[in-house]
Amino acid sequence: MAVNVSEAEVQIQQKEEGEHDDRSISRSDSGSGEDSLDSLLSHRCPLTPSLSPRKRTTSQSKTEPPLLRTNKRTIYTAGRPPWYNVTGTTFKEAFVIGLCGGSASGKTTVANKIIEALDVPWVVLLSMDSFYKVLSKEAQELAARNEYNFDHPDAFDFELLVTVLRKLKKGKSIKVPVYDFTSHSRRKEWKTVYGANVVIFEGILAFANKELLKLLDMKVFVDTDSDIRLVRRLKRDIMERGRDITGVIKQYNKFVKPSFEQYIEPTVQVADIVVPRGGENFVALDLIVQHVHSQLEKREITVRSALASAHQGQPLPETLSVMESTPQVRGMHTIIRNKDTNRDEFIFYSKRLMRLLIEHALSFLPLRPVSVETPQGTIYEGKRLSGKRITGVSILRAGETMEQALMAVCKDIRLGKILIQTNHDTGEPELHYLRLPKDISEDYVILMDSTVSTGAAALMAVRVLLDHDVQEDKIFLLSLLMAEMGVHSVAYAFPKVRIITTAVDKKVNDEFHIIPGIGNFGDRYFGTDAPSDWYESDEGMDY
Repeated sequence: MAVNVSEAEVQIQQKEEGEHDDRSISRSDSGSGEDSLDSLLSHRCPLTPSLSPRKRTTSQSKTEPPLLRTNKRTIYTAGRPPWYNVTGTTFKEAFVIGLCGGSASGKTTVANKIIEALDVPWVVLLSMDSFYKVLSKEAQELAARNEYNFDHPDAFDFELLVTVLRKLKKGKSIKVPVYDFTSHSRRKEWKTVYGANVVIFEGILAFANKELLKLLDMKVFVDTDSDIRLVRRLKRDIMERGRDITGVIKQYNKFVKPSFEQYIEPTVQVADIVVPRGGENFVALDLIVQHVHSQLEKREITVRSALASAHQGQPLPETLSVMESTPQVRGMHTIIRNKDTNRDEFIFYSKRLMRLLIEHALSFLPLRPVSVETPQGTIYEGKRLSGKRITGVSILRAGETMEQALMAVCKDIRLGKILIQTNHDTGEPELHYLRLPKDISEDYVILMDSTVSTGAAALMAVRVLLDHDVQEDKIFLLSLLMAEMGVHSVAYAFPKVRIITTAVDKKVNDEFHIIPGIGNFGDRYFGTDAPSDWYESDEGMDY
């Protein structure tokens, strides 16, 4: 799976069963890809489910291609394993490959060949072309006459480039500018990119900045004959960028060739590997892929098993708030915990509990005093939210059942979604999809999941929010039922996150199910039946 951010759209590509087809999907976590999630999860029930039982859908296994097809595109469903440890801090940075070479040397081709051969999920392809500086009016006029040197180091915004690549390497969400080669300007919209196991950064001056070199784990120089590069550049600039042949040749002789000899060619000395003939050099590409695989294996970590063995016998944290167990709350728990409760009653009383939980959670939001005038002309001293807004984020699929209760209480609230599932082979949670509202970093975020057992899925979801610059003390984790293990796991990793639930059960069995528990909340709510060998993840039985 690869994300190409050098042009106007963010794309995902992956090798499938030995064949490579160029398939793409808008993969931005802040507002783009609105239709893709609906298509991806079109098999699930709506929030107000019909009462007819359905077959349960399972996550992808190695015997099935990791993809789903919609009427518009193919969506790859390979998940991203944990990139953090049990303390919630980023443990493994993305492995960054730098590709340098002259203009039209075949850097992008080499990058795509590496992506095909790597066959690992969540690979980001970042192009230096996205980071050309915003031109002044005078520079724009020079560019229109092919008198501006786009191959000079001064043409690039290295400060922005280093900042973006450093954040991406650390696992943070980034925004990448989109450069329009026809008008020689940045487009108004920027693309959001998040989540990378491997970053392939390519550009003519990829090795020309000292701070940039420090971020590269592997440096590859693509060496292609100058005549071949000229032919490729003529074809590209005329057909793809709307230039005329005279202007292209003039620019090549005046700027491209001299800049290559002065700034680009000398950087071959810092390269770890030189690849002659570009994408046709399969021996060199194989060596690169082998090295990357060996580095990724060294960075593998396990989270779930570590969570299961930690925090035994510790007192419950102060950040935990459990709703008072009134006779009504106790009575509703009795109904939804009863294995003989029919689906209609399970849904009804679950919704009642959710509404109470949301109301209880809102009491922890900071309020500021405010004075209003009543219809009688007198002043009433009241309270109002001290902050910009509230955003709800559900951990799919069971956490989505809490959205209606939140929307019923908070008018016009924005909603986001995170899809996390357990890998059947490793037992680890994996991030499959996210869609978060824009500027979520300024919001109070109510993170919702129906149940939390070990806390592995909740831990991943909180880490995702932090990677999008949401402040830890503005995150509120809400769940109908939690195990003590899950409470400790989240509180230990993120001590400022407020944890709010209607009940906490003490035990978790060998299969990491809460005891006495509530069963599989997602299956009971949506009317799906789990197969006997199903190994549940975040859908009601969190790991």
